[in-house]
Amino acid sequence: MQPTTEPSSPRRAMPGRLLRLLSLLQSRRQWQGPELADRLGVSRRTLRRDVERLRELDYAVQATTGTAGGYRLAAGGRATPALLLDDDEALAAAVALATAAGGAPGIAEGAARALTKLEALLPARLRPHLNALGRAAAALPHRAAVDIGPARLALLAGCCRDGELLAFDYRDRRGTAARRRVEPHHVVTAQGRWYLIAYDPDRADWRTFRADRITDPLPTRRRFTPRPRPLPAPGPAEFLARSMAEADHPHTARLRVDLPADQVRTRLFHTVPGTVAPDGDHRSRVRLAAHAPELVVHYVAAITALGAPVDIDASPEVAERLRTLGRRLAR
Repeated sequence: MQPTTEPSSPRRAMPGRLLRLLSLLQSRRQWQGPELADRLGVSRRTLRRDVERLRELDYAVQATTGTAGGYRLAAGGRATPALLLDDDEALAAAVALATAAGGAPGIAEGAARALTKLEALLPARLRPHLNALGRAAAALPHRAAVDIGPARLALLAGCCRDGELLAFDYRDRRGTAARRRVEPHHVVTAQGRWYLIAYDPDRADWRTFRADRITDPLPTRRRFTPRPRPLPAPGPAEFLARSMAEADHPHTARLRVDLPADQVRTRLFHTVPGTVAPDGDHRSRVRLAAHAPELVVHYVAAITALGAPVDIDASPEVAERLRTLGRRLAR
């Protein structure tokens, strides 16, 4: 007779379907029962039985009320949900954490601690790779990085994920403060800052909010239905770039460059604070806008340095700084 052996941990005793169920419960705040059963390819009866098995292993799976009913993984059980990452996901997480170390101080410190914990939790075969990433990978901090704190960023992202109305006080670039109530869509990072993209029902339009200008964010615990009018851009990053270009900044410059638009974009060392559009097959139009004139001058100089003829129409302060720069270079 073969001796029987007890599994060394509850996780090893769990069949693959239970691991898949646990992974899905970790990926979203709440699931409707029918949708969860469909994702697992099982009946609702089997789903209820699998949920009971997780509860027997002390995972705090709560049933939610409603027309179809649902489930959510809550805090309170003694068991810690398994860290369900495959090899590629684990290494991608390590790369993201190493990159975050070049961000604002609050996020950078948390990323370093999380990378250490991730290394301890994952299988032994991956630890040398994570250790190497932690020691050898680095990111150059952005000069304009603004620290908003991981907790606020997580709150904003959570409301985007859950489709939850969000209220907050907001101070615009002119210093005017007002209470806003929006339907959050995405958080996007650019040039060292975080931005919230949301639909503002009071203004009947999409808006972009700098996260460091948001104070007293308060989730309302009220869900909203996604807008029939989609985000007016291919994606959140494109919408942010367009919003920054179209913002009412006091300092601007318009350029006509004797280069195709794709060459202007690829040959510049950084994304411009504006738009680059084709102007025929061999020319492009560039619009730059920023809150500081030196930033506009910086990018005008970078585009001019590409070596193609450029026509420039700039706001007065930008034009004066460009003339000063030209005189200095001529000397």
